[in-house]
Amino acid sequence: MSVHAHATPIDYAALDDHALVALVRSGQREAFHYIMQRCNQRLFRIARSVVGEDAEAEDVLQESYLRAYHKLDSFRGDSTLLTWLTSIVLNEARGRLRKRHSMVGLEQIDAAPDDTHQIIQFPSRFGNEDPAVSAARAQIRHLLEHAIDGLPETLRTVYVMRELEECTVEETAIQLRIKPETIKTRLHRARRLLRASLQATLADTLSEAFPFMGRRCARLTEAVMARLP
Repeated sequence: MSVHAHATPIDYAALDDHALVALVRSGQREAFHYIMQRCNQRLFRIARSVVGEDAEAEDVLQESYLRAYHKLDSFRGDSTLLTWLTSIVLNEARGRLRKRHSMVGLEQIDAAPDDTHQIIQFPSRFGNEDPAVSAARAQIRHLLEHAIDGLPETLRTVYVMRELEECTVEETAIQLRIKPETIKTRLHRARRLLRASLQATLADTLSEAFPFMGRRCARLTEAVMARLP
């Protein structure tokens, strides 16, 4: 009987990012599937914050993942894998934005005191609900997403990274290549604009905004896998 017949299946889900990267480099393409599943939510949100629509954000993710797969040998582990992938996604998204129109001078909106406000106090989690409450939250989430979409792109990306993805000021500044003070200014202005368009009674919907899980996550992941060499 072949020795390989008793080989223990790899538990990809239990491996950390560096172990998955090592497996991909060794030719085990399936490990990349799990990398995408782990990163899809954040990367989709960030891509969408730049390009402003779901379909193009998914295209950005596909192209970014393919680029990352082919240049995975250049990942040295100096930053987290998610940080490295975020940089690729931002570059791809901004490239598409430049094709769409000339970039607005980024520094034109930067000169305000540090933020001392909160847009809304969101409870961290919610309990069991009846269908009516669940439907109401879905409507509120759509209102929130619409309000975020209405922000200027330079404010929207900062808001998504800081509030939805809970990136630190320093991490956001490094990713966007701007000063930490600028991050604080843009977040302040984003919150102020959102406060003007939202009611103070919004409940816990922020963590659910722009969901990219379930079927959508699986569809994109399989599409990228199908395009890998």
